[in-house]
Amino acid sequence: MKSLLIKLHSKLNTIQAVDFLAPLMLRMYLVPVFWMAGTKKIEGFEGIVEWFGNTEWGLGLPFPFLMAILATATEFFGAIALFLGVAVRWFSIPLMVTMLVAAGTVHWDNGWQAITDPSAPFANERVIEASNKLAIVKDVLQEHTNYDYITSTGSVVMLNNGIEFSITYFIMLLALLFIGAGRYVSVDYWIERALYKEQKAPTANYRK
Repeated sequence: MKSLLIKLHSKLNTIQAVDFLAPLMLRMYLVPVFWMAGTKKIEGFEGIVEWFGNTEWGLGLPFPFLMAILATATEFFGAIALFLGVAVRWFSIPLMVTMLVAAGTVHWDNGWQAITDPSAPFANERVIEASNKLAIVKDVLQEHTNYDYITSTGSVVMLNNGIEFSITYFIMLLALLFIGAGRYVSVDYWIERALYKEQKAPTANYRK
């Protein structure tokens, strides 16, 4: 039994030859997320500053202009860094901070879920109420529209805007902080390999 487990574990270890795929996929998943967020902030920068600083309908953050610049630059340049695989571990830190700020200031009061689902384990009163409203919306659409046509490309849902996405992105960035950009398909790998080449020793984060 022991020898069988050892053989199975040895077979499993063979997939390490393509272990660069995991950080690469994490990076490519996050690139459009932060690219869209960063470019939209650039396009509507004045509105972002107002939203950051306004205490009545906005976030009421201190130094809104500076905060808007930091958030915009972090997401815009962070997307580029993730795409190229350059300074990924360093960029993951401010990106994680941005996700925590977003979770705490924008999404926290809405609970966990991004989309309302009363059957989910973290459904709160807000979600239950939203699901009741969604049922009314569906009834109206079914009565007054071609409901099959409207839902032919997807079901009608109601946004809850909870912390689910921001925390999910935070966890993905946390993984990149520890594992780095990955071998082969990243600038970080080739820079680090070049730096350690003269020493003829394995790099700190990537095997040769």
